[in-house]
Amino acid sequence: MTIDEYILGHIDAEGDYLHALWRDTQLRLSYGQMASGHLQGRLLKMLIHMTKPLKVLELGTYSGYATLCMAEGLPDGAELHTFEIFDENEDFLRQWIGGSPFADRIHLHIGDALQLVPTMGMQWDFAYIDADKREYVAYYEMLLPLMKPGGYIVADNTLWYGRVTEQARESDLQTRGVQAFNDLVAADPRTEKVILPLRDGLTIIRIK
Repeated sequence: MTIDEYILGHIDAEGDYLHALWRDTQLRLSYGQMASGHLQGRLLKMLIHMTKPLKVLELGTYSGYATLCMAEGLPDGAELHTFEIFDENEDFLRQWIGGSPFADRIHLHIGDALQLVPTMGMQWDFAYIDADKREYVAYYEMLLPLMKPGGYIVADNTLWYGRVTEQARESDLQTRGVQAFNDLVAADPRTEKVILPLRDGLTIIRIK
C-alpha cells in the first residue's frame, strides 16, 4: 500500500456522485489529471466548512469536481460563482452541476474571469484559483480589492511539478507565471500565506 492509498483510506469518502464525475472526466475531457480529486476535494470542502463563506469565487471550473466539493461545504444561503473560459466544457459542466444536490448554490459563468468578475460588483469571502497559470498574477491583483478583510484565497498548482525551483525557459510561460505569483505573494504585506505540498502545491492566503 502506498502512502497516497493509505491517506485516501483514512479520510472521508468522496461519495458516489463525485467518483462518477471523476471517472467521466477521465473518459471525456482532455488532461483529466487536472481535476482536483478525492484528497484535494475533501480539503476544499473542509476549508469551506472552517471559513463559512457566503460568497465564493472559483477561477477555472474545468470539470466541476472542485466546484461540487466546495458547494458541499457551503453554509445555508451561501453561493458559489465559478468561471470557465473554455465554452467546449459547458455541456459537460451543466450536466454534472445540474444533476448534483448542490446545483442551487452554484452559478456557472462561461467567459474570461479577468473581464467579467470586476463587473459583478461583488465582494468575496473565499476565492479558489485554478486557471491559466500565465495569469496568476493578474488574478491575484484583480481579487485583492474584491476580497473582504479576513477572507481567503486558495491557489492550486503553486509548486508546478517542482519546476518552480528551476530556472524557467523564456518560452515556458506557465512556469514563469507561477514563479512570479509565488514571489509576489511571498513579499506581499497585505496577506498571510502558507504553501501546502499537497499534490501539485496549494497556497492558502489570508487577507489582512
